[in-house]
Amino acid sequence: MQILDVENLKLPEVKVIRYKRFTDNRGYFSEIFRRDDFRNNKHMDFLRGAEFVQVNEAFSKKGVIRGLHFQFDPYMDKMVRTLEGRMIDFALDIRKDSGTFGKILAYDMPYSSGADYGEWIWVPAGFAHGNLFTEDSRVEYFCTGQHNPGGEVGISPFAGDIDWSLCDSKLKEIFDKVGKGAGASSLISEKDLSGLSLGEWKSDERSEEFTIKKLGSNE
Repeated sequence: MQILDVENLKLPEVKVIRYKRFTDNRGYFSEIFRRDDFRNNKHMDFLRGAEFVQVNEAFSKKGVIRGLHFQFDPYMDKMVRTLEGRMIDFALDIRKDSGTFGKILAYDMPYSSGADYGEWIWVPAGFAHGNLFTEDSRVEYFCTGQHNPGGEVGISPFAGDIDWSLCDSKLKEIFDKVGKGAGASSLISEKDLSGLSLGEWKSDERSEEFTIKKLGSNE
């Protein structure tokens, strides 16, 4: 696997990992993951000690909004890429002792067979994760924790106390348009729609599990 670069986003714990595709007139070949490259590349120290124990694939129809999800038992870091279509990925800081608590960012991840690189986005524990799809799309998740429905929590992506100031304004406009569009409620689950507000999360006893001090190396 040839890692081209690692970009810190506006919430610097959330990162984009770009890896090379080897292209010719027939198409391309790429290694999407190689353990030794993840462990030995100096720019990947944030993944030191991470072990991926579950891989998920999801298909979403155009207009679907998912999230904002996170898990505390066990903690779950996620590394996500687009296999087909276009995903706009969201990460919300839920660490109650963080200076960026309540701030959300968006990152545009369209799939392109003609690009000479691919991308992963890394969303560590301490951040709620969600996505929006502007066309029929497939995505893949590498996870460091196995899914536990009893240990999962959600923040509503429509919570009025989320701080969108770090979010690209064009991506926020897309979110607002999709979220307010006709039939939008049918393209987001009732569970996600009825997620907590930030205020409710901060007063929830489970939020004590999501502090920089508690997460340690996951911060």
